[in-house]
Amino acid sequence: MNENLLISLQHAAEQNIEDIEQAKAAGRSVIGFYCLYSPTELAIAANAIPLSLCGTKNDPIGAAEQFLPRNLCPLIKSSFGFAVTDTCPFFRFSDIIVGDTTCDGKKKMFELLSRYKPVHVLQLPHNQDLGQALPFWLEELHRFKGIIERQTSCFISDDRLTSAIRLMNRVRLARTALMDVNRAVPAPLRGSQLLEILFKIGFLADKEQAIALMQDAAEAAANGAFLPAGGKPSRRRRILLTGVPVGIGSDKVVRIVEQCGADVVALENCSGYKKAFTVDETIDPMTALARQYLTTPCSVMSPNQGRMELIQRMLDDFSIDGVIDLTWQACHTYNIEAFLINELVQKERGISALHLETDYAASDTEQLRVRIEAYLEML
Repeated sequence: MNENLLISLQHAAEQNIEDIEQAKAAGRSVIGFYCLYSPTELAIAANAIPLSLCGTKNDPIGAAEQFLPRNLCPLIKSSFGFAVTDTCPFFRFSDIIVGDTTCDGKKKMFELLSRYKPVHVLQLPHNQDLGQALPFWLEELHRFKGIIERQTSCFISDDRLTSAIRLMNRVRLARTALMDVNRAVPAPLRGSQLLEILFKIGFLADKEQAIALMQDAAEAAANGAFLPAGGKPSRRRRILLTGVPVGIGSDKVVRIVEQCGADVVALENCSGYKKAFTVDETIDPMTALARQYLTTPCSVMSPNQGRMELIQRMLDDFSIDGVIDLTWQACHTYNIEAFLINELVQKERGISALHLETDYAASDTEQLRVRIEAYLEML
């Protein structure tokens, strides 16, 4: 990792906690978000602070398993474990927690989570038909808007919401520009470096600071600042990681790929390119939010053609040699959709694919390494 950027990220993370504490002391509300389907713009428009919540580490899972089944998705158990152990500062700061019905496990977990914080669960349609699903989703977002207005005592006017949309569009454009530096061959950023930058910046409350840091990182990467000291760029096999979201603590597959001599150059998941969108700034802002967020290509949607189209584009844009499709244990929708991804990538595009199912624990690391090594040898 580039030393200057590492120092900037560390300073920003420390300042972030202080800033949130001061903002809360001054009366601003904090709203915690778990999922990409929840429009953070509504919180910003009400002068609240939207925060991403922790859920990518194995440490609190033992505590969660005192309440939840052991054979549940690690992301759900980790999220709940952080809450019950009070080890996520962003959960602690939050006045309201926002969840989405992206899977049965999450929505039942949110029922238990409501014992610790007020929880609002967005009822998400499970198809993206604009005629059928959009009216329901738009009504659901209006209900959410009312809850935020009551929490913050702030009316969300169209002007305020449009300004919030513009700000978050700039955040997403900066994020996309950073990810896009890896379209270059060889890739200027290792997957683990890209993931660390995106992960740490994702917790920042100050969105202008987040934009500046991502722009600095993209420029530094394009200038070769992330190459090893004295090293030269080398052409390593280029891997697209698709499937479930990953973060610091749940990134073992990314690191094994690098240790085996290849690079994860692009992330199709919620940690990466699923956030690479912009909301229409020219139409009614609530309708614009509902339309754009409904198109998020998550496996909860049936059918989920958007994911197929996104992967197709990324195979070309990032000159991909191979695809690893990652599923967390007990994530049935991504696990079943793996058949379609394999069909698309291997049969239609002639690119080798590998499907992996694992959890956050390190116990299967060597087993994964053997499978990934064998896969990379075939590319």
